[in-house]
Amino acid sequence: MKIAICDDSREDRDALRALLEACGHGFEIREYGSGAELYADMGYVRECGIVFLDINMEGMDGLEAAGRIKAECPKVHIVLVTAYVNYALDGYKVKASRFLLKDDLERTLPECVEDILREERVVEFDFVEGNVRLRVDDIIYIETSRHKNVFYTAGETYSIYKKMDELEVELAGMGFVRIHQSFLINMRYIGKLGSYVMVLTTGKEISVPKSRYPEVKRQYTLFKGAE
Repeated sequence: MKIAICDDSREDRDALRALLEACGHGFEIREYGSGAELYADMGYVRECGIVFLDINMEGMDGLEAAGRIKAECPKVHIVLVTAYVNYALDGYKVKASRFLLKDDLERTLPECVEDILREERVVEFDFVEGNVRLRVDDIIYIETSRHKNVFYTAGETYSIYKKMDELEVELAGMGFVRIHQSFLINMRYIGKLGSYVMVLTTGKEISVPKSRYPEVKRQYTLFKGAE
């Protein structure tokens, strides 16, 4: 995962980087000394999973930078970092994912990162269209079509020459359920399940074989209970 750190204090940037590197995930990290400097590098920011922003900076402060970034990259996680707890309400206004106090980072940052990583799981496949990294939450379902399996996402479709059994194993534990040989469904997109029919939030209806229905229903019930 790519991460951006924006703080006008070199000492605070160094401390935050050290804590992130200690998490052991091999993050790619870039540092910025001002909100304007960060915003000028939106090409990198668009690829980031997390942006850590100090609130109190001269010129474009962290709140303004957060608002601009969220407007262009709504899926990026903004983590506001400050020494002042009274800014927490402002963080909600710019849709920040988290709010951390600088004097408590050693305790709170690792937990914050792990929580976001659980939300921001990414998978990478060699599709017919090329090598693509996808957020797990963006995959709606996978369907077998002729000799390929097609990934349907909110915006694009991708085809791959890989068996559904292999894909099921690779996506195990990520919220997918196999409803029959030709479909692997992201349970986040199930709107209704009943009478041997699954209705996705996109409106697509898929029949569930009677032989698989009890297990599909059990997995979906467990998934909803874990959310």
